[in-house]
Amino acid sequence: MRIGAIEAGGTKFVCGIGSESGIIEDRISFPTMHPERVMEQVIEYFTDKKVEAIGIGTFGPIDIDPHSETYGCVTTTPKPGWSGFPFLETLKREFHVPFGWDTDVNAAAYGEAKWGAAQGLDSCVYFTIGTGIGVGVYSEGRLVHGLVHPEGGHLLPRRHPDDRFAGHCPFHGDCLEGLAAGPAIEARWGVKGNELGADHPAWAMEAYYLGQAVTSAILMLSPKMVIMGGGVMQQKQLLPMIRAEVRRNLNGYLNAAALQIGMDNYIVAPGLGDNAGLSGSLALGLAALERSTYSV
Repeated sequence: MRIGAIEAGGTKFVCGIGSESGIIEDRISFPTMHPERVMEQVIEYFTDKKVEAIGIGTFGPIDIDPHSETYGCVTTTPKPGWSGFPFLETLKREFHVPFGWDTDVNAAAYGEAKWGAAQGLDSCVYFTIGTGIGVGVYSEGRLVHGLVHPEGGHLLPRRHPDDRFAGHCPFHGDCLEGLAAGPAIEARWGVKGNELGADHPAWAMEAYYLGQAVTSAILMLSPKMVIMGGGVMQQKQLLPMIRAEVRRNLNGYLNAAALQIGMDNYIVAPGLGDNAGLSGSLALGLAALERSTYSV
């Protein structure tokens, strides 16, 4: 069985081929440019691959309502040409196979639940902190959707008392993404995050904001695991700092062993590493194939 996967990120697209066991057998990546050029490269990659289904996990927000006229489109983004572009429909015209369609972070949450750190659990929340901040939610054995889909990167956190930065989000200014995503770190401190030392005050401020987001997810969704990925989380000192902030925020309120004594195994890095998004997209494609087979 050959399943196609597309991880459509804000900075780069990753396309791959995998099996029903989650093994990625081949991949290619290229920069996220104007959509027509990107689609040319995607179509060229899959043309001779003979896949049975394709799963897409994409940056958002996206339209996930199959009855909507804009289903399969990215809806609102500052990326030139992408707002309203018929992403899914463009690929459906070329490849007559079942498609899975969701956000990149929902896909990552799904991949981690199926093959990664949350395997065997019926719920997890996945945070990605990179060019933007996204939150994927897997609950009671399924991905969470509603009016649209989770957009936890745009929550409005309590500001750090020493932070005078206005915020970097073009829509909300000082939302979580505007204060804590990679571009916000660079804009606030004048250099990219990977150029800051591990003891730089940037990381205490980062943990302060991300700790609030994780605390809110725990209180609202009660997941059995919280997984934190993305480029910013490559800073090894950050995860323990976030755990400490969550402990401080909860202040012993929730009586759960995972929160009281086992947080090192509760707020964790992705089990699939950098493959979480692509593996999750593979899982979306596999699920789409299974649904189509069942409905026949």
